[in-house]
Amino acid sequence: MRLNRFLVVLIVVALCAPAEAQQPKKVPRIGVLVPTSPSFYAARIKAFQQGLHEHGYIEGKNIMLEYRYAEGKQDRFPELATELVGLKVEVIVTASEAAVRAVKKASSTIPIVFTTASDPVASGLVASLARPGGNATGLTIIAPELDGKRLELLKEAFPKVTRVAFFWRIGGPRGNLTFSDTEAVAKGLGLQLQPLGVRGVDDFAAAFETAKRIGIEAILTTPNPTINTVRDRLVDFAAKNHLPAMYAGPEFVEAGGLMSYAPNYDDLFRRAATYVDKILKGAKPTDLPVEQPTKFEFIINLKVAKQIGLTIPPNVLARADRVIK
Repeated sequence: MRLNRFLVVLIVVALCAPAEAQQPKKVPRIGVLVPTSPSFYAARIKAFQQGLHEHGYIEGKNIMLEYRYAEGKQDRFPELATELVGLKVEVIVTASEAAVRAVKKASSTIPIVFTTASDPVASGLVASLARPGGNATGLTIIAPELDGKRLELLKEAFPKVTRVAFFWRIGGPRGNLTFSDTEAVAKGLGLQLQPLGVRGVDDFAAAFETAKRIGIEAILTTPNPTINTVRDRLVDFAAKNHLPAMYAGPEFVEAGGLMSYAPNYDDLFRRAATYVDKILKGAKPTDLPVEQPTKFEFIINLKVAKQIGLTIPPNVLARADRVIK
């Protein structure tokens, strides 16, 4: 009898073991909330996917990505953030400070990884870079410092320029500091910085008219989703008016702009995957320090310079990380 019972137990265990082994593992779902279009962020998203792959994640197999694109309409962030929260994603990766705030409002518990925060401390996204606090952490693009650096490079390339139009978004997370910090650098360089602030894409037509009316001699942009949304219009305006322009992202130069100086955004998105991996393995955002860029790119489109009759000094060309001919 005892032997029969023992055999029955063995049979039951043998039958149950395969069933248990076949139980599918839960595949983590990650939300990706992007402020503009899929085309503008294509390279950055690809870099993020590559970063995940380096940590052993393959989209569609052992990780799922839910993409939401605001198409330049910041008022869509609350709706899109709520959608992702409703899907019960494990982490939400964002590329906009406004998007971070929308996610924070939708959930105080879902971890957030931001990829391109201009100034996360000043804008209130984190308590400090070393100890973020709350449910958000990620990477900063140290925008205040780089706006001044772009202006310095612009002046070095075109020393005769005196009046520069500065396209920036009014009412951003840093308020008027975006302009005032850059204006301080401009004064030190002997430049007059003309603020052309916008609140949305509909404001650019009037800003362009103002730029022509006051006779601006060059263009400077700051990193912002609203400005990224009108990339082609800005590039076209500069080309038609034969204006030297310094942009805050390589996408502008690749679309026919003259110059850009910025962090390597693809690298920042790739590094964001490390945060996601750590969080999926149990780390808390509050314990993951905000990191700064380690790679920067100065890009010059020499082909565009020739087309609009501009000459880039050899010493400036020598400093470029990439020259498009």
